[in-house]
Amino acid sequence: MDRLDYPRFTIIMRGYTYDQANAILQAMKGFEQDFAVEMTLNTEHALQHIRKLNEIYGENILIGAGTVRSLADAKAAVEAGAKFLLGPHTFSQEMLTYAHEHAVLAVPAAMTPSEINDMFAKGADIVKVFPATVVTSQFFSDVQAPLGKLPLMAVGGVNANNASDFLNKGASYLGFGSKLFNQTDLLAGDIDSLAASLQTIVSLA
Repeated sequence: MDRLDYPRFTIIMRGYTYDQANAILQAMKGFEQDFAVEMTLNTEHALQHIRKLNEIYGENILIGAGTVRSLADAKAAVEAGAKFLLGPHTFSQEMLTYAHEHAVLAVPAAMTPSEINDMFAKGADIVKVFPATVVTSQFFSDVQAPLGKLPLMAVGGVNANNASDFLNKGASYLGFGSKLFNQTDLLAGDIDSLAASLQTIVSLA
């Protein structure tokens, strides 16, 4: 997979049931090119969810794995059909190599200029800056002044209120966690309301 095909926004599904995840993917109709979907591996039955959701939506929606922390995690996720791997920390060279051998995008996390530089040097496709609100949006502008324009993803505390600031300061991608949707809408499986939340984010770009 080519990094240029990766959507600007990622929906992070942590702790979601299959029915909740399925409702979100139904709400993505019309937004398939705007959002990727990440099922975190510390979610119960995550691998089964990734496999089943890919069978239903995989032709139109990019579905991958999050909280990938080891080579074993990477292998299990890819075998389940994940099209990309995101982590909460840096990836080993073995993890990056495995992802490339299987045409899967590798998105390790980093929090310092040295870690960011090291991950790109080792073959990362995108580097997730996490937690983004801790370093603030200004970090994205400052770190790219000496390192050059880089495909960085802001994750951790990103929401509709600060998303534009991260984009304006140099983040190429944004990841949204639990604050993306109203919990009442999520629990009720309200597809129209979930879609409205997605539209709010797309309108910021």
